[in-house]
Amino acid sequence: MKQYLDLCKRIINEGYWIENDRTGKRCLTVINADLTYNVAANEFPLVTTRKSYWKSAIAEFLGYIRGYDSAADFRALGTKTWDANANENSAWLNNSYRKGEDDMGRVYGVQGRSWKKPDGGNVDQLRKIVDNLSKGIDDRGEILSFYNPGEFHMGCLRPCMHTHTFSLLGDTLYLTSYQRSCDVPLGQNFNQLQVFFFLKIMAQITGKKAGLAYHKIINAHIYEDQLELMRDVQLKREPFASPQLNINPDIKSLEDLETWVTMDDFEVTGYQHHEPIAYPFSV
Repeated sequence: MKQYLDLCKRIINEGYWIENDRTGKRCLTVINADLTYNVAANEFPLVTTRKSYWKSAIAEFLGYIRGYDSAADFRALGTKTWDANANENSAWLNNSYRKGEDDMGRVYGVQGRSWKKPDGGNVDQLRKIVDNLSKGIDDRGEILSFYNPGEFHMGCLRPCMHTHTFSLLGDTLYLTSYQRSCDVPLGQNFNQLQVFFFLKIMAQITGKKAGLAYHKIINAHIYEDQLELMRDVQLKREPFASPQLNINPDIKSLEDLETWVTMDDFEVTGYQHHEPIAYPFSV
């Protein structure tokens, strides 16, 4: 929680105003932020200075693991995070690759589970990583990437948190996640939970111990219409202790995650928080 608040303060105190063409809004921006989450100690980095909807964050990442390309499938899991980008993004609505309502195109999990090869066929990046780690193999290339510039035009949004690298030291698993751009009041609130969750669930299904998760953000920003709420409301509040994330121990494989797992298989305990803050979302 301290890392998150320190980054917010750094943006406010040191940030540079940047115009954003996609949203038409200015962003107060800093470059490079490094955060570390102690997954081994189960210190779930859930924001406590406002109510955070952690189920939506985990549901979204579960959808990535399943390779979903429809906002309807994400809604069925319990999150509406893709509704706007799939159905309200004017550029995507006029894109010939869009298949219809709720279609997201070839973004995020689609790339992770079905990266197209130039000679035909697909690469399931996540399957390879799970298979290797389950055998105790780290080939220094246990990398899951959603970032495919050759297919940006075939999806509604370029990935923000785009690459995840797993590292194995003995029987302890580590994760380093890279994010090109982060809406700190809204996006990071989700993304830091997802980094934590991804390491914790991958350790569980590969039979490893979870270690530390490293989260590198390149462009960290606060939109101009979010600044007052962050500076005058959220940063005035005292944080509470970190809660814990508990995962159903019966989840033992990638196939379990692909099939029967629901949000009922995840629980957060010890979550004390302040009142919600309705930050504006930029499409």
